[in-house]
Amino acid sequence: MTVAAPAPVRPGSIGIMGGTFDPIHVGHLAIAEEAREVLGLERVLFIPASIPPHRQAASVAPAADRAAMVELAIEGNAAFELSRIELERAGPSYTSDTVAALAAAERAAGRVPDLTFILSAETLHDLPGWHEPERLVDACRIAVVPREGYPAPDPAWLSSAFPGREDRFDLLEGPRLGLSSTSVRERVAAGRSIRYIVPPAVARYIGDHGLYRAPARAAS
Repeated sequence: MTVAAPAPVRPGSIGIMGGTFDPIHVGHLAIAEEAREVLGLERVLFIPASIPPHRQAASVAPAADRAAMVELAIEGNAAFELSRIELERAGPSYTSDTVAALAAAERAAGRVPDLTFILSAETLHDLPGWHEPERLVDACRIAVVPREGYPAPDPAWLSSAFPGREDRFDLLEGPRLGLSSTSVRERVAAGRSIRYIVPPAVARYIGDHGLYRAPARAAS
């Protein structure tokens, strides 16, 4: 397979990587970098959710820890930035609200918003059930990356789920990495290595702060 050259950078364009990042891993970074190159994004914002609507707050690591791990993971990539917009906003972290706020900030700065929300093929199929999904799709483009075990988006499904908005979706061919934050947490709880799965600085942070350890292991 021939690998295409990076797309020309669109000045002012912003990619949006939202999520719990509990913890961030190399799959998140690879996805963001792929979208940046393929779509010509000038920068990518990593936006940890404060209160993820889909998970109980008690089961999520503290927001300060998740943000700190994101900051460590993206250090060294000038195109990657941590955004605390959801951490500083009260209530559940709805993506449609976040994107609307980012678009408003761009307009206030005298720029036409050029936003792309990056998600996986797995998450895409849940998108119709999100809070105000049509508002989200109207406010930004949607970049869909592959996810192992999940089929590529079907054009007929897109037409049914988002009629008249099919051209708002960009389907990426890679990267195909079968990683998840759940598996990272499970490995830590079992005392397994997470080397090469998360950036070294993130692995150190998890160890230094005792994150994700099983109760018995933490007590010992």
